[in-house]
Amino acid sequence: MLKTSVSFAALAKIVLLTPIVLPALAHSAEPSKGPLKVFLLAGQSNMEGQAVVDLDHPEHYNGGKGTLVRVMAESKTPERYGHLKTPDGDWSQRDDVFVRYRTENELKRGPLSIGFAVYPGRHHFGPELQFGHVMGDCFDEPVLLIKTAWGGKSLYKDFRPPSADGETGPYFLQMIAEYKAAIAAVDSDFPALAGRQPELAGFVWFQGWNDMFDDQARAEYADNLVRLVDDVRAELKAPALPVVIGELGNGGPDADKNMLEIRAAQATAAERIKPAGSALFVPTSHVARPAEQSPNTGHGHHWFGNAESYFLIGDALGEAMKKLCAR
Repeated sequence: MLKTSVSFAALAKIVLLTPIVLPALAHSAEPSKGPLKVFLLAGQSNMEGQAVVDLDHPEHYNGGKGTLVRVMAESKTPERYGHLKTPDGDWSQRDDVFVRYRTENELKRGPLSIGFAVYPGRHHFGPELQFGHVMGDCFDEPVLLIKTAWGGKSLYKDFRPPSADGETGPYFLQMIAEYKAAIAAVDSDFPALAGRQPELAGFVWFQGWNDMFDDQARAEYADNLVRLVDDVRAELKAPALPVVIGELGNGGPDADKNMLEIRAAQATAAERIKPAGSALFVPTSHVARPAEQSPNTGHGHHWFGNAESYFLIGDALGEAMKKLCAR
């Protein structure tokens, strides 16, 4: 039973809005009635999605350096990104992977493509993009990604799990409420998935920045992350749910003491989560790119908005989840 003074009903209130409109399909597979593989993706602003797609604001974004358009055009391995575009040059979408993400201003729902980020329009993306492609290629069944992410939120307070001492974090409650609302609305949100049985297949956690600046938050981070996983599993009745924890890798391998403590706590939590082998820590610091090669040169907390970083993070999280799901 969740313990909190926050109104659960208020957090769970869902207002259906117009879904985002996406272009022609790139992946085609005739679905058969059966299970629906569901993944819960949670965290703060870097899970919201800060990767810049194109130069939609010419006065900003460092002349386009590190945007997805530039990364794809200049890549020495362009085939790695080939699935993101249709032969006609439009951004592709899949018919076997779907995303549902409620921002503060709108409900985004539709086939996996560019645009499932915190900002309006289709000029940003997050780890869900390549993670979804990896999961879609992994499973014969269709896949649904449910994103629950809010900027500037800590594990210590905002996501504080019920089994930790003190008041349950309101964003833990909202994460669970939004997951349940998404499952209840599958048939109406995604008619192509109507009649399928949702099966929670994995949990992805990509967070840590805010906890870095509080001594007690850093000290408790590993314990609180283990408790978070235990409580998510209990609330969603998935006792051995596969869990992937993305490293707070902003800025690259060279980091200050506080960030290194969070990274160590994330790795420790992955080792302590039971049953053994059901969670993986995913290093990300090696995919950080310098500010001068990125769109948002002053946003180190957002990986400088570098599209290559976010693409590779999503890929690494997906490959780790694929390993866990195969066990």
